[in-house]
Amino acid sequence: MKHWIQAARLRTLPLSLSGIIMGAFIAKWRLSQEGGVWDWRIFALALLVTLLYQILSNFANDYGDGVKGTDKNRIGEAENRAVASGKITATQMRNAVILLSILSFVATVALLYVAFYPINIREFWIFIGLGIACILAAIGYTVGKKPYGYMGLGDIFVFIFFGLVSVCGSYFLFTKTFDYDILIPASAIGMLSMAVLNLNNMRDIVNDELSGKKTFALRLGYKKAMIYEIILLQLPILLMLTFLMINFANSNQGVVYYPFIVMILMFPFMKLRRTIMKIQEPKLLDPFLKQVGILTFMMAVLTAFGLNFVN
Repeated sequence: MKHWIQAARLRTLPLSLSGIIMGAFIAKWRLSQEGGVWDWRIFALALLVTLLYQILSNFANDYGDGVKGTDKNRIGEAENRAVASGKITATQMRNAVILLSILSFVATVALLYVAFYPINIREFWIFIGLGIACILAAIGYTVGKKPYGYMGLGDIFVFIFFGLVSVCGSYFLFTKTFDYDILIPASAIGMLSMAVLNLNNMRDIVNDELSGKKTFALRLGYKKAMIYEIILLQLPILLMLTFLMINFANSNQGVVYYPFIVMILMFPFMKLRRTIMKIQEPKLLDPFLKQVGILTFMMAVLTAFGLNFVN
């Protein structure tokens, strides 16, 4: 059980929950303005589905990198890579990926049934397709003959699924509508998710080059990847400020201040950027993955907290 928990990589879970929290509580605020009803069952099931997707992705990543030999010299979390270390066999991990895929699909169907059935049948089937795409994306990062993570496409997929799909999708589950301004916080969460992946790939840049895993960080080179990282850590807080200004700076009630509580994160983000910029050795980047994940989670939680006080 200990090895399976390690393979699940629990430190990645707050990041995966951030998009759901962001989308769900923006929806809750908007529904309260319109007299709509926010269903807690949708929120609970959405969290469950997201956790299953994340663990599935982590298991598939462990399996894919393990059988390809990518994890042999991995820095930071090499001891937690179950297949490469021999703690779990490739067959066992493959079976776990299959089981998690089935459980993820069942949970997705349950979520969509509660959210859409029987009134919104068309949306139900559209989101079924989206759910299948999420499962395939979780597996396809390192598994298969042409895993997209090995072609430098991981950043794009992370932005789409951790940002746009997670935030906009959860928002739609509650509101049954799409408002264009939701793309702003969705992009913020997506960029921070990219920042975590880029840090991970910067940390492993030497090993990935030896194993043929051509991540975007490897294609850029360490110095340019560092510039890219700083941009990814800078823009999200500006995007959140833009979203809040659009919705609260010129409201009928005057300036509404509570939602702006999330802006206190500009200070830890500023400190984090300065610290990361000083790192010259890739292996020293490992601790910052957790820090960025926690800050992303805090951005979602503080946004939800601030919106809760808006009448």
